[in-house]
Amino acid sequence: MLYKSLEFKNAVGQKVKVSEIPLLGEKSPYYFMIQVRLQTFITSIYREKTARKYYSFKDYLKRVLKWPDYEQIFKSGELKNNA
Repeated sequence: MLYKSLEFKNAVGQKVKVSEIPLLGEKSPYYFMIQVRLQTFITSIYREKTARKYYSFKDYLKRVLKWPDYEQIFKSGELKNNA
């Protein structure tokens, strides 16, 4: 699975980094859900007055999603020949 990260300045002017954002294809059944959750997460971080400098989107999803959905998004395929 490929991940991306995002850096921005919040309302107070602090630099904030959000990492471990999964890259899903537009045809994935979870694509829209991830986009909405990411927008909600970034909005909540942006409005915080005492924000941290680093956030993990993967940890956020672990808290808010049902476990079967989380597993489907972050499942790793079996590796061939111990690669």
